[in-house]
Amino acid sequence: MKIRLKPEEYLLWGHGLAMAFGLAGLLLVLPNANFIAGLPDFGQVAFRLSMANGGVMYMLLGMAAVTVYAYRLLGKKYLLSFLIPALAVSVSAELMGTSTGFPFGAYHYTSGLGYKIAGLVPFTIPLSWFYLGFSSFLIARVGLQKYNLPRWIYSLAAIALGALLLTSWDFVLDPGMSQTAVPFWEWEVVGPFFGMPYENFSGWFGTGCVFMGIASLFWGKEPLELSREQLMLPFAMYLLNFGFATMMSIGGGIYPPILLGILLGLAPVTVLYFSIPKASQATTTLPMVDATTEKMPVGAGR
Repeated sequence: MKIRLKPEEYLLWGHGLAMAFGLAGLLLVLPNANFIAGLPDFGQVAFRLSMANGGVMYMLLGMAAVTVYAYRLLGKKYLLSFLIPALAVSVSAELMGTSTGFPFGAYHYTSGLGYKIAGLVPFTIPLSWFYLGFSSFLIARVGLQKYNLPRWIYSLAAIALGALLLTSWDFVLDPGMSQTAVPFWEWEVVGPFFGMPYENFSGWFGTGCVFMGIASLFWGKEPLELSREQLMLPFAMYLLNFGFATMMSIGGGIYPPILLGILLGLAPVTVLYFSIPKASQATTTLPMVDATTEKMPVGAGR
C-alpha cells in the first residue's frame, strides 16, 4: 500500500533529516580531525560550507512545515495572527538582547545560523521561535479545553503553558548550542545555569507569553476541536527539536538541563497530546479548512 504524505509532512521529514545530518556533522565528523584532514579538497570545501550554514536548512524546513500545516488546517487568520506577532516580537527581543542584554542577558551570535539581521541576529532565529511557539501553544490550547475553565482563566493558562513548553525546550537547547566545542552563540558574562544567566529563561518565558497573548486575542474564545491525529505534526515537531537539543547537550556532557526539560516540557506536552481524543472518539472535529475561501466544507462538523 502506497502511503501518501501531505505537503507539510514531507517538509517535516526534511526538517528531521536536516537535523540528523547536522548532528552527525557536529558530534561525529567535527571531533574527528583525522577524518576531516583526509577529505579531498572538494570535501573540505563542502564541510566548511556545511558548518557555516548548517543550521539554516533545518530551520527553514521547520518554518515551512508549520506554515503549510497551519494554513491548510486552520486557514490564513490563525496562521497570520500567530506568525506576524511571533516573528515581530521575537526578532525585537533578540535585537534588544544582543544590543543591551535585556531580556535574556548579554550574549552574541557566532556563525552557522545564516545572515544576521542588523549584523546581530541570524534571520533563522525568529523562525524557530515561530514554529516551536506555534506547536507548543496549539497543543496547550487544545489540551486544556477539556477542563471547562472560565474563558479568561483558560486563555491565560494556555498562554502560560505554551510559553513554559517553549522555554523548557530552551533549557536543553541553550547549553548544547552555547557551551560546547562549537558554540552558535556565546554568553558575555558567565551565568550560574551552565554558563547562562537565569534571566535568559525569564526572557524566553516572557517573550513567548507576549506573542502568544497577542495571537490569543485574534484567535478569540471559540474552541479548536482538533483530534489527536490532526495535532500529530506539532507534537512531532516538538519531539524532533527536543531530541536535537538533547543530543547537543549530551554531546557536550551536559545532563541536568535535560532532566529539567523533560519534567517541564517533554512530559507535559506528551500528557497533553495523548489526552486529546482521537478522531473516532471525538464528538466533533474541525475538518481541514479550504484555505482559499476560509470556509469549512458544507456538511462538516456534527
